[in-house]
Amino acid sequence: MGHNFIFSGLDIGSSTIKILICRKGNFSNFEILGLATVPSFGVRRGVVVDINQVAKLISACKEKVEEISQTKVEKAVVNVGGSHIFLTPSRGVVAVSRADQKISNEDVERVLQAAQTFSLPLNKEILDVFPKEFIVDEERGIKEVVGMSGVRLEVEILALGAFSPYLKNLIEAVLNSGIQIEDLVCSPLASARSVLSPQEMELGVALIDIGGGTTGLSVFEEGSLLHLAIFPVGSAHITNDIAIVLKSDIDTAERIKKEYGTLLYRGQDKKEKIEILGQDSPLVFSSRLLARVIEARVSEIFDLIQKELKKISRAGLLPAGVVICGGGAKLPKIVDFAKKELKLPARIGLPTQISGLEEDPSLALVSGLVLQAADLEEKELSLFGRGLSLKLKKIFKTFLP
Repeated sequence: MGHNFIFSGLDIGSSTIKILICRKGNFSNFEILGLATVPSFGVRRGVVVDINQVAKLISACKEKVEEISQTKVEKAVVNVGGSHIFLTPSRGVVAVSRADQKISNEDVERVLQAAQTFSLPLNKEILDVFPKEFIVDEERGIKEVVGMSGVRLEVEILALGAFSPYLKNLIEAVLNSGIQIEDLVCSPLASARSVLSPQEMELGVALIDIGGGTTGLSVFEEGSLLHLAIFPVGSAHITNDIAIVLKSDIDTAERIKKEYGTLLYRGQDKKEKIEILGQDSPLVFSSRLLARVIEARVSEIFDLIQKELKKISRAGLLPAGVVICGGGAKLPKIVDFAKKELKLPARIGLPTQISGLEEDPSLALVSGLVLQAADLEEKELSLFGRGLSLKLKKIFKTFLP
């Protein structure tokens, strides 16, 4: 470990902005120093649309967490989300450079660079690269090639990209708040870092992160990223649906969702009542109708996920099933609903490596960002951050003085 044992994660979501500060102790245990949350405005479907508003909110969250933790937040690992994120396959090939035909780290870097030399649409850029497999003299399926002998080295990669203007907005908002960006991590990958086990990632697993304005999907197999997608629909859409159907304001709809919302409601229809501040009479609604409204929207989310799994021929074929996290994972019976809709095993994803957060799936993302910060400190080129901080130096040239 380096000199810095304190790590910060900044989760910029459509509904909330969170900052988590942790200290890493002995035996890889993480102690929470502070966690602050503020409502999010200026972020739409995971994308920063109002730079100044978001910068102010991040600053407010920063002040709050600094007061709680008595620790200054100077830098943080930050999430990047939104349905503009894309994944594209590519392939690179180089000749092994050494006279003894031993494959070196330099050869690996060269072949990864070769795999990234493809044209991108205007305003799109590559954020990160994930090697799927290396091929040495036509022998496929190799994960580690350094030290092997060969003449021709090939690699198949998945390149993770984003829409440059949205990325620029995010970076400006964070820098304007007084926080330096240590690394950018795609939201579904940060959540996966926090809640998935190596065994699940080896067998085949899908991580579903249901946030406020978006739902993230990341699929892993044989320890590697297989697929990733972010959909512009999340649990805030459930709240909106409730508000429309029950003709209530948004705050009341959110209360109803949290206190009475469930999936797979099979009981007798009941009339529920909720008192509303400033109104003489309570709002009366049907429990069965409420469940139908919630089921319709969650079913839409799972339909989108099923389509993505079909694209990669993994529908119903992931031995470790699906792991659900994010605020939407708090809906009662969502695990049973996922099993029914996706025909796969399912469980709730809780952050396991930071004590004190184990009961809250909505903290999976910010926890993953802190763990990524610790990975960076240890200079581990892990699956979740391979060389991204180097690429960020190029991105930041536009914004840094």
